[in-house]
Amino acid sequence: MSHPDGAEQGRPARAAYASDPSRSRGRRHPEAAAPTRTEYQRDRDRIVHSTAFRRLVYKTQVFLNHEGDLFRTRMTHSLEVAQLGRSIARPLGLDEDLVEAIALAHDLGHTPFGHAGQDALDDCMAGHGGFEHNLQSLRVVDSLEERYPCFDGLNLTFETREGVLKHCSRANAQRLEELEPGGVGRRFLERTQPGLEAQLCNLADEIAYNAHDIDDGVRSGLLTLEQLDAVELFASFRDEALADHPHLEGRRLLYEAIRRMLSAQVYDVIAATRQALEDGKVRSADEARRSSPVVRFSEPMRTRSSALKHFLLRNLYRHPQVVETTGQAKRVVRELFAAYADDPSQLQAGFAARPDRERAIADYIAGMTDRFAAREHERLTGRRLLP
Repeated sequence: MSHPDGAEQGRPARAAYASDPSRSRGRRHPEAAAPTRTEYQRDRDRIVHSTAFRRLVYKTQVFLNHEGDLFRTRMTHSLEVAQLGRSIARPLGLDEDLVEAIALAHDLGHTPFGHAGQDALDDCMAGHGGFEHNLQSLRVVDSLEERYPCFDGLNLTFETREGVLKHCSRANAQRLEELEPGGVGRRFLERTQPGLEAQLCNLADEIAYNAHDIDDGVRSGLLTLEQLDAVELFASFRDEALADHPHLEGRRLLYEAIRRMLSAQVYDVIAATRQALEDGKVRSADEARRSSPVVRFSEPMRTRSSALKHFLLRNLYRHPQVVETTGQAKRVVRELFAAYADDPSQLQAGFAARPDRERAIADYIAGMTDRFAAREHERLTGRRLLP
């Protein structure tokens, strides 16, 4: 039930600087309002029911899909980002449904095999406009989903779409501006910010993957609790957990340290953002877009979080075992692209018929799950590079 002050049952009132679904900049194709849901709730529901969202369960984070059932996937990562985002949005008075919609959609354009697949596909598309997974996520929700009779894509609101487009090169922003003047590409040309809900999702994304990559790294055996002594952000909360529970060890100790680390980061963002809102005298969503980034860590927490990121880069993402596996994954993507370029009839019919051959191939490969890409590669080449 809606309330006059913008609050809903069990939620605080929406702050003046939050995105208001009743004042959304709207959809590219106008639609009548829903009788029981806000515009951002409709966005969230459309994303959850999309084909691209279902594919995320078989798309990789760090460890490829065949390497274990308990490692994070794009699906579980997106759910964790949504949970963290809502936990921060509520006390700040931001629109939780918009935060959730952006979080659930932000990785829809990711390729199979994580960043390895993205890098390989970008190389393949070097002479044809390149490949950016954030821009691909926008392509998915704007045009590639085929669910409705009167338009392509999901026809999401402007506010959700600007949150999905987290990064964008200037060249691609200019192309977007030509197609949609004043649309989601404009801020990259004017160097303004997205709404606060989008800013929040960017930070929740970082918090989520730092935490779950520690968990997955230890589970895989590539990281040890002893190595994590070098990470002050983690080690301090592990020591705190041991002080409260001296006999804690193994996975319970790991989980408790991560839980405390996540809570501290959430509370830090809430406090630092409140201070930034006050210091900047931000009173509306449009003022937030014109100011410097508002949703933030405190400086001490930013320093500690950055140190954790560098640790993971050195010790997990560049671990020889990860590098070897992702090297094979890149080869799968490159050879798939070459095979389809040589014989477009091997593409699904809707992609094979498109005149923009290279972009059609990129769209097709980007939509694949890890296991489908591996099977397709074996079918087309007769070789199995991945289990």
